[in-house]
Amino acid sequence: MSKRRLRRQLNLLQVVMLGTAGTIAAEIFVLTGHAAGIAGPYAVLAILLGGLLSYSVALNYCELATTFPETGGAMTYVREAFGNNILSFLVGSMDCISSAFYAALSAMGFAYSLQVFFPSLPLIPVALAAVAVFTVLNLFGVSLVGNIQIILGGTLLLIFGVFIVTGFANPGGFRWETFIASRQILDLQHPLAFIGLMLMTIALTYNAYVGFEVIADDAEEVSNPNRNIPRAILISLTVCMVVYTLVSLITLGVVPIRELAGSSTALTDAIKRFLPGIGVILMAVAGIIATLTSINSAMLSATREAFTLSRDGTWPRSLSRLSPWRTPFIAIIMVGLVSALIAAIGLVEFLSFISSAGYLFVLFFGSVSLIILRKKFPDLARPFKVPLYPLTVWMAAAACVLIIAFSNPRALLFLAGVLVLFSIYYFVSKALKRTKTLNRSYLESRSSRILVPVANPKTAEGLVRIGSIIVERSKDASICVFACTSVFTEKSNGKNGGLLPMDNPQTNGLINKIVQLARKSGAALYTKIHSTHDLAQSILDEIHVEGKVDLVLMGWPGKLSKASLAHNVVNEVLISAKTNVAVFQQKQFKQIKNILVPVGGGPHSRLAIQMAYEIAQMERARLHILRTCPSTCSPEELQDQKSILEEIVEDELGYIPLGVKIDVAVADSLSAGILQNVAATHYDLLVIGASDEWDSRRYLFGKVDDQVVEQAPCSVLMVRRYEPVIMHWFHHQVKKVAENNH
Repeated sequence: MSKRRLRRQLNLLQVVMLGTAGTIAAEIFVLTGHAAGIAGPYAVLAILLGGLLSYSVALNYCELATTFPETGGAMTYVREAFGNNILSFLVGSMDCISSAFYAALSAMGFAYSLQVFFPSLPLIPVALAAVAVFTVLNLFGVSLVGNIQIILGGTLLLIFGVFIVTGFANPGGFRWETFIASRQILDLQHPLAFIGLMLMTIALTYNAYVGFEVIADDAEEVSNPNRNIPRAILISLTVCMVVYTLVSLITLGVVPIRELAGSSTALTDAIKRFLPGIGVILMAVAGIIATLTSINSAMLSATREAFTLSRDGTWPRSLSRLSPWRTPFIAIIMVGLVSALIAAIGLVEFLSFISSAGYLFVLFFGSVSLIILRKKFPDLARPFKVPLYPLTVWMAAAACVLIIAFSNPRALLFLAGVLVLFSIYYFVSKALKRTKTLNRSYLESRSSRILVPVANPKTAEGLVRIGSIIVERSKDASICVFACTSVFTEKSNGKNGGLLPMDNPQTNGLINKIVQLARKSGAALYTKIHSTHDLAQSILDEIHVEGKVDLVLMGWPGKLSKASLAHNVVNEVLISAKTNVAVFQQKQFKQIKNILVPVGGGPHSRLAIQMAYEIAQMERARLHILRTCPSTCSPEELQDQKSILEEIVEDELGYIPLGVKIDVAVADSLSAGILQNVAATHYDLLVIGASDEWDSRRYLFGKVDDQVVEQAPCSVLMVRRYEPVIMHWFHHQVKKVAENNH
């Protein structure tokens, strides 16, 4: 089945800034002082070593992302290595939720940073506004997101450049004596003590390097991925490592260790001394920009994970729907809502635990998958191959284990809890899918009854034949031919719906015809003859009293008009019957060789797919399932529509049968597109689902359906699936929202 693809539109500069600005976040502002409190001047070495350790992950991701340049990042690699199972699901889900939580955490950080300039600003509304702004930006395309990141990231790097240059050049800046003096807080009488301090500091600061993997998560949208992805990942990590190392070096060489240790405002404390006044403002602006770039990159990563999970069928299919800007707009809205909800709760510490623990889980399995993939696909083209393999994999895995060993136990508890919740969702959804498959098998095999009301010998044969084909696949299925004759009264004379009077030669001919059909049909067929002055009510009473009617199959009532619909029997049954209803118009109907099913996506077209497939199997006919799109659709949008259509068929039938043609056509209107295809290919039967206008009393099945049935040269079977009132209302509202958004 073809996948919905995102457009490759990110250039090298945009990708570099996504990785660089997405990595430089609040950690460098907050953790520098805490790292100095643990390791003194050796905190600089620990930060440098953390960056060097991150190269092991970065190199692994360079190979993986160029080998599989798709969205999803680690989830894609784990899926290819270990299979599409619970592990790949958990990796993708944790990556998505960790990124969404990190976006919320960054939004809260933005609100706190903004209070430096506007102390009275409320935190949560500001955080929600930040999430809303970046949700909208993501909706309008990844290229816009990349350009925003260039502006924000460029400004951020410029400020850090000012910090570094003035920190070394200005009076009051870096002094070697101040830097060396910070060793006095350390007690390093044993080499193991030094190693322990270094490991603790690396564990504390390692998460500051998390962020460049957004490039791998968004690999499907990177232009020239074989060249740009490795360059962007390595450039981003190198820039971050240089900035982190120099900034921490200057800070420890400016502020005495006793003032710096444990400070959450270490960079501001330092810049006050060598660039007073403007320096404090610059650091505040840098903090604001760093949180904004983190929101931007985290939301981008989360939405691409949600898109991939949906495209793989493990999350709801709707999340992989693409907008005209080639963005997964439903996934973006979902991530925006989740991030806003978490930000509204305001549990910053909780958010930090979940995001950091989740990233470690993802990075570990993402890197380990490289070994499996090398063994599983030794001949696969790899535009970038990791040097020093497999050392880089073991270093990356060891780094993740190291951080976990020194992590807060609450982070691990939160991680375990979230993994349990996702595991429950995975197995429950699997069970529901199995139940749906079993229900489909049960419905195909259980005893069922089709009610075929007939009042005209000319249409009786076609109705019974179609009914026989439909029930033939079911065990113990039967057709009840409900022959109705009229009892004329002065009151009922105008609404008999074309019934035949009693003791009329045509009535006797109808009854004889039904008896002959019963003898010819291979299906279990029995008749009921009912005298009535209100055919519609008699049919509804038969459904209600007898029960177990799976389908009411009726004949086309003839030329339609608003006046004729007022008391039309078919229309009354269609609106009131609490079961599926089909209406058949017989034209040329000798043998069914080709069947066409136009699909819009609603519940009625899904029933049309099921019924058409059953008829095609019994008649050994070719089945063509078609979606008609406006002539303004781009080739990419047409491919998306075909993918959606394939997913609908797979959802309804359980798989895509061989020989079933699934296609997308372009036309000025829906009815024109259907009729053009009917005219181009000799179809014997057209099966079409009702539109949402079927209960409006202005049309029988809908404007398009009624036009098609009047003009189509072949026989037409129209179907309406029964929905409870609340579901029918819900579908109406969803369609209204979709039309308004469009």
